[in-house]
Amino acid sequence: MNKDSSGFQRNAAFAEKKVTWLELFYDLLFVAAVSKASHVLIHVKYGSIPVEYLTKFVLIFVPIWWAWVGQSLFVNRFGQDIISHRIFLILQLFFVLIMTASLSVNFDQYYIPFLIGYIGLRAMTAIQYLSVHKKEEAHRKITARYLGSRFWIGLVISSLSLFFDSWIRYVVLYAGIAVDILLPLIGRQYLVKSPINTHHLLERFSLFTLILLGEAVISILTVLQSSYWTWQSILFASMTFLLIIAMWWQYFDNVEKKVDKTIETAGQTIIYGHLFIYLSMCMIAASIQLLFLEQLNYLFMLSFIFGSVLLYFFSTSLVFHKYRHIHLRLGISHLAILLGFLGVFFTVDLFFFIPNYIIIGEVMAFFVVYAKLTT
Repeated sequence: MNKDSSGFQRNAAFAEKKVTWLELFYDLLFVAAVSKASHVLIHVKYGSIPVEYLTKFVLIFVPIWWAWVGQSLFVNRFGQDIISHRIFLILQLFFVLIMTASLSVNFDQYYIPFLIGYIGLRAMTAIQYLSVHKKEEAHRKITARYLGSRFWIGLVISSLSLFFDSWIRYVVLYAGIAVDILLPLIGRQYLVKSPINTHHLLERFSLFTLILLGEAVISILTVLQSSYWTWQSILFASMTFLLIIAMWWQYFDNVEKKVDKTIETAGQTIIYGHLFIYLSMCMIAASIQLLFLEQLNYLFMLSFIFGSVLLYFFSTSLVFHKYRHIHLRLGISHLAILLGFLGVFFTVDLFFFIPNYIIIGEVMAFFVVYAKLTT
């Protein structure tokens, strides 16, 4: 009886896990990092965004995402609002500042501080796992030991990049990051036996999503401040505002009302799927500015903005399909309707030169329909 009672109390405490104020402050420091990554997409040459800058955007964003994910997952499984865990998080804030300050398209100039910031962040997380595994039992102990010991493999590989120059340095750096990212997938057999707290994890990723929506809001301000207030610029800004509201509506109503937060899994669909959601949201935010400033070649502009929306659509559909209540999951007909909307808009825009405020209006209309069908 006592054993059952203690087990019930443990499960109840796990279910009631809340995001702490220190976690929210931790997120705040990533706002600048996300902004710097998104700004890379604003570099335009000869009517397009060079492949170099598209690549650099991904290479800058992935370490930011993974550093944030690593700490969020530790807190989700093992974190407690106690002094020792607060100290670890505060130390990580220092490394976040170093990494954020060093983010630049000029990798060589700021390479050392970036490496210090990233390695410091990940090392703190690995140490935390090793420190808690002694206090845990059964599967949770095995999971903490696995993550705490294996994460050092990626850290050591990335650290070896210091001994190389030119492009080899970055190959070694990102080889280590790739190993770091793949280790939870390789050790899935351990992680599924120590499931994440779905409610807490979705809340954490939702808060990071707000940061990305903030980037889109900044794009509206940039639009309004970059020209005289004409009826076209006001209409464009209005459509963009409605677009952001529709994105907010689609994402947060979906998370709040349609997702089963009692499901116990390793959470890897949520974790890795959100990388593509976040990348697409950065691209949409950049599209807003680029579409208004009309610096891009028309065909590239259409491909970039509709490609960004398509990536968001596929990512959110994949991430939430498994976690939605079975009777609320999207069917083939819903997917056909939404893809049809995008296809029709894109095809029409290809054959006719469409003003930017109408294009942004089309994207807004798609998200309104997407929000309606999913919420």
